Amino acid sequence: MSTPSGPSRKVETTVTARYWAGARAAAGVAEDEFEVTGPITLAEVVRRVLTAHPGQDVARTIGVCSVLLGDRPVSSGDAAQVVVDPGSTVEFLPPFAGG
Repeated sequence: MSTPSGPSRKVETTVTARYWAGARAAAGVAEDEFEVTGPITLAEVVRRVLTAHPGQDVARTIGVCSVLLGDRPVSSGDAAQVVVDPGSTVEFLPPFAGG
């Protein structure tokens, strides 16, 4: 007797970098998807962003951004210690004026 197979499970193979406000303007796109083979660090995501968008505008803007990993704020600690799993979204939010 055969068992019906359940829905196939999608294997995530990308990490999405999403840019807001001035970061979007500097990058010239709303987001990028980066292929990954497993978990990477936030430092690697930033390296890939800077490689995809060379130039001082993106580097300067990303350097002052607050970062969300999914819906969690990432502290200003060591980006090499923050693990980003495949399927995750990293949000780059530059400082906003006003309240």
